[in-house]
Amino acid sequence: MVFHSPVAVISKTGEAGRYKVSLPVWNMLLRGFMAGAYIAMGAALATVCFTGVAEYLGDGLAKFVLGAVFPLGLIIIVLTGAELFTGDAMFAPMAAFIHKTSWKSVLNLWLWVYIGNLAGSVVFAYMMAYGPLTSWSPGGTGSATVFGVSAVGIALGKVSYAGIAATWSLFLKAICCNWLVNLAILLGICADDAIGKIVGIWFPIMAFVACGFEHSVANMYFIPAGIFTKPYLTIEQIASFGADNLANLNWITLWTNNLIVVTIGNIVGGLLFVGLLYWMAFKNEIETDK
Repeated sequence: MVFHSPVAVISKTGEAGRYKVSLPVWNMLLRGFMAGAYIAMGAALATVCFTGVAEYLGDGLAKFVLGAVFPLGLIIIVLTGAELFTGDAMFAPMAAFIHKTSWKSVLNLWLWVYIGNLAGSVVFAYMMAYGPLTSWSPGGTGSATVFGVSAVGIALGKVSYAGIAATWSLFLKAICCNWLVNLAILLGICADDAIGKIVGIWFPIMAFVACGFEHSVANMYFIPAGIFTKPYLTIEQIASFGADNLANLNWITLWTNNLIVVTIGNIVGGLLFVGLLYWMAFKNEIETDK
């Protein structure tokens, strides 16, 4: 297994960032759409595998199961070259730090990739909601499956942040999340072979999911999946969640109670806690290596 030095990894990250910002807008959108769908695939798998585990193995192992399968999405993205906003929160600024691109180009990449990620995530959420998350009678009546109920529960938890203290907690979870996500990406860059990349990616992503941190693109799937599935809950299921709580799960709270704050926190985690810190730590070696 070939293992690159930290200086080489940072240099490769800057070069990758320069390449990413040079893509035409249609390509940013296309690759962003694919990445959003891939993250949604990992989130959907995590929802299914996580369902019912706590009842038999306890909350801790249930969280581990959730985290253990979620990395599927980032593994696909890294190995196939799709564009993920949370990764670009580190890649593009790294290119700017080492003077390979402008900050205007960084913002341009973020905008179009974010839109693409959102579209891919919501499309896959719709597919899941009307596929595995619901069952249908011959007459066309839908009802949420056990996995659909789990999806609604996850979505409710993600729009439950209300008040200054809860919002601060959400922000910190978002920072921690993208700190780990971008460390996973750096570990993936360390290796040249597929197995090395997969192993490097898996551990930090498993950690962020198991710890309950907040990822903006994953939430672009989790919350819409719950919104799409909510109308097919039974009366008993509605009563168990609470009608008032369910009313709080909608397209407005997707943004106000989660995505806006999480997006900002993810930017801070990727830009400052990985991009800036690693550039500061190795900038002299990178300049010498030019």
